[in-house]
Formats: sequence, C-alpha cells, structure tokens
Amino acid sequence: MTEGNFVDYIKIYASSGKGGQGSVHLHREKFITKGGPDGGDGGRGGHIILRGDKNMWTLFHLKFKRHFRAEGGGAGSKSRSSGHDAEDIFVDVPLGTIIKDADTNEVILEITEDKKEVVLLEGGKGGLGNWNFRTSTNQTPRYAQPGIDGLDGWFRIELKLLADVGLVGFPNAGKSTLLSVLTSAKPKIADYAFTTLKPNLGIVEHRNHQTFVIADIPGIIEGAADGKGLGHRFLRHIERNSALLFLIPADSDDINKEYDVLLNELKKYNPELLDKERLLAISKTDMLDDELKEEIKLDLPKGVETLFISSVAETGLQELKDKLWKILN
Repeated sequence: MTEGNFVDYIKIYASSGKGGQGSVHLHREKFITKGGPDGGDGGRGGHIILRGDKNMWTLFHLKFKRHFRAEGGGAGSKSRSSGHDAEDIFVDVPLGTIIKDADTNEVILEITEDKKEVVLLEGGKGGLGNWNFRTSTNQTPRYAQPGIDGLDGWFRIELKLLADVGLVGFPNAGKSTLLSVLTSAKPKIADYAFTTLKPNLGIVEHRNHQTFVIADIPGIIEGAADGKGLGHRFLRHIERNSALLFLIPADSDDINKEYDVLLNELKKYNPELLDKERLLAISKTDMLDDELKEEIKLDLPKGVETLFISSVAETGLQELKDKLWKILN
C-alpha cells in the first residue's frame, strides 16, 4: 500500500430505505361481490449495515463513494400479499474502525471483529394493510398505514490501527527505517522531519515463523495532544496497540527530555496509554563507540527497559524482536 492510498478518516452520508405502503384492497371474485379486506403489508426499507473485513487496512475505498442510499420497501397488494423487503446496503470497513455522529462527534459504534455486521441505520417498517384493521364493527376498513420513513445522517468514520506494537518518537527518529528493516514494508524514508504523514504497517517475522504487527506512527511533536500539527490524527492510532516502542536517536541533545515529552503527550491525550507495556530503543547507534554507549547508559530514563539498536548496521534487532515478543506474550 502506498502512503497516498492510506486513508484513516472519511465523512459519509447514509440514508436507509422507507417502508412500503400498506394496501387497501377488498376481496373480489366471481359470485363474491362484497368480500372482506385483504390488503397486504408493505415491505421493510433497506438497512445501512457496516461489516468488518480483516483484509482491509484503509478507508481509501470510501474516498470516492461517500453517499449510501438504500431503496424503499415494496407496497403491499391484494390477497394479503406483503411487499418485498428492500436490499440492505453493506459498507465494508477495516477492523479498528469507529463511527461517530458528524454533528455531535458522539461515538456510535466500533468494528473490531471480522465479518461482524452492525446496523448503522435501520430501514423503515412497512405499513400494515387494511386486513389488519378489520373488526366486528368495521368489517370493511378502507385505510392502511403508510410506510415509516427511513433514517439518514452524516457520519465520521475513523480508523484506529489494530497493531501489536506502535512505534513512538519524534520526526526523523528513524522509525520508518526501522520498520523497513524489521518488515517487508516500504515506507517513504528521507533525512528530514515529517517524511511519514500516514501510518505504515508491517509484519515482523520472529523465531519459528511467529509473527506480530508493528505500526510506524507519524512523528509526534510537542503539543500534539492539544491538536498541534496533526496530533490527534496521529495519536489515536496508538490507542489500540498492545505495546509501545519508543525510539530516540543516539544523537539527541537530551534523551531523557525527549522521552518525558513523548510520555507527556500520550498522557495528555489519554492517560490510559501510560498503562501499556513500554520499551525504549536508542537508534542510530552505529555512530557510537563503546565508550560513548557507556556514557549514555549512565543518564537513561528510569523505569523503562532500554536497548541500543542500529537499523543501518542491523545490530540489536534480534534482541529487540525477542523483547517485543516477550512483552506481547
């Protein structure tokens, strides 16, 4: 998947179908001139249904089709024949999708299971035919119910990636390079900040053909939790990661400060993020000799396990995979 094809936010309009009109009909046949009521019920309008698909990773397919309208139900007819129920409209979405009301921003539902179907908007019920309204005092009712109108509205669909490990770090910390080395993913890589503007996913192959999924979250900046940059759009992808891998380059001016800023942004956005298992990797260590490594070790953040890696020299990567696998299992 190219970065341009990754879409994690879309706004759609959906409208369910109206119920069919109930029938007003009196039974007529040869030699029976005054038969009783036999008008059938109207059919149900079509639902708008969301369906989870584990093979989808983006909302790109909704980028060019944002309006979904279901048909109305069929009208009832004579001989107590019911109208046909309209076909439902299915909207396939990736796992990890949340749907919000566009006006109130209220979360309506979430899709986290493959093939799970959730009705977003119910179709209107069909109206009852006049056969339902016969009584001992009114044996030939000449009225029926109209169908109930469908529902409609604008909705925000957002994707929160379902990955085992989320890569957290400032822009240009080496996250994309690490992802490209650990997995077969091919993210855009360059020596300047904000190379990555969309999350990238990759599958890490561990020992004995075991695998786990890692997500390269675009670089967090100070103030991201307050919406600075594209902060909220980046941070929401971290919410469903089982573990967080913090990445700070060895040439950072202050590793402790960078780590504290990253933690603080996560805490401001959602304090529960700090409950996740964390691991700190110092990247770009191919530039260091043993003496410099020992010097850096003396002033590393407390309370988090740390290891030194180099994506370019491919050192420390197996140890990193082992530690992540241990955290996840």
